[in-house]
Amino acid sequence: MEPPRKIVDSELSALDASDLRIEDLEAVRLLLRGGSVIDWHQLDFHDYAAVDRFLKVNEFDPSREDDMLRLEEIRMQAVDYLAHNFEFEFPESIAEGMPARDIFLVASKAGRHQVWACVILKVMHIIHHLAGRELATRLSISHDKMYHAIELKVMQVVEELRADGFPIIEFEWSRKTLDSLISKLIAKRSTLAASIYDKLRFRMIVRNGSDLLPIMAALHRRLIPFNYVVPGESVNHLISFDDLETGDAPRENRLHGQDDLEMEQVKTAALPVNEFSAPNYKIINFVADLPVRVESFGAQPRPDFGHVVFVLTEFQICDKQTATANELGDNNHASYKMRQHERVRQRLMRGRKSRTLRLRKIDPNDLDMS
Repeated sequence: MEPPRKIVDSELSALDASDLRIEDLEAVRLLLRGGSVIDWHQLDFHDYAAVDRFLKVNEFDPSREDDMLRLEEIRMQAVDYLAHNFEFEFPESIAEGMPARDIFLVASKAGRHQVWACVILKVMHIIHHLAGRELATRLSISHDKMYHAIELKVMQVVEELRADGFPIIEFEWSRKTLDSLISKLIAKRSTLAASIYDKLRFRMIVRNGSDLLPIMAALHRRLIPFNYVVPGESVNHLISFDDLETGDAPRENRLHGQDDLEMEQVKTAALPVNEFSAPNYKIINFVADLPVRVESFGAQPRPDFGHVVFVLTEFQICDKQTATANELGDNNHASYKMRQHERVRQRLMRGRKSRTLRLRKIDPNDLDMS
């Protein structure tokens, strides 16, 4: 990795997390266990302010007419897809009779239209993501420009959080170097470059373990769209899922069981970060495809693909005590790299001795020189 760039501040007060709502806890739970919103059957937006906050995190500004028109276009594409491929007949109000922004509230309230609203939103989620991926290739945007735009975006949010009193005592970010990418691909069972999610990484340390849940909720509200967290790539060693069910945050009912894979996802999230991590290494680690507006690096939106591209970004979060323990003994980064490099050597040199022996047994007279 490139040398990390750090921002350090140790003089911040503790955070009161009493204002966390159900939508915050549901989003944090998804970040921690690496699930997918495609498996959700209900949202938890309680008013337009919550919907607008979510739209802004996804780079849709409710005050901009062009952004809301783009949202309507995505809704119509979703309805057309569902009608054409599955012959679904939607209530007129959901299909076109209400603003697309209102569908989030319908999907959050029990009633006869809730299922239809969720179905449409799931397809909208996919269509928007595909369009953003395609837009990045059509604009020929360099990775460096996209990474820089995300770095500026994350840094701005972190500084805002600090200004609001969140106890972030250390923050750093880095990009993987070419040497590091080569080593990781050789060491991994999968050698597909697309499977490397930590080319751009942000690491955050908070003061105490009790600050982890509030900072996760704050990041979901201001920066990380929970709907674009990469499924199956989350690691959580520090926040108990029981705390999300029985915490002190006021709410009218318990969290929803959003999918049938929950226990499997919880077990997966409790596994080590990867096979080279020491058994005692503890962290919260997840990957999100962060949206960024193309205007932020001088490009123009495309009517057919919108104004957003996505950048896969890894986040690591822990408290100060855990961060200190992670630098001791086999947990530290140098030991991790040593284990990884040993695997690289083994894979590169595998079969060297046996091949040498076979070559020594070859009789030149047996070779076909034609």
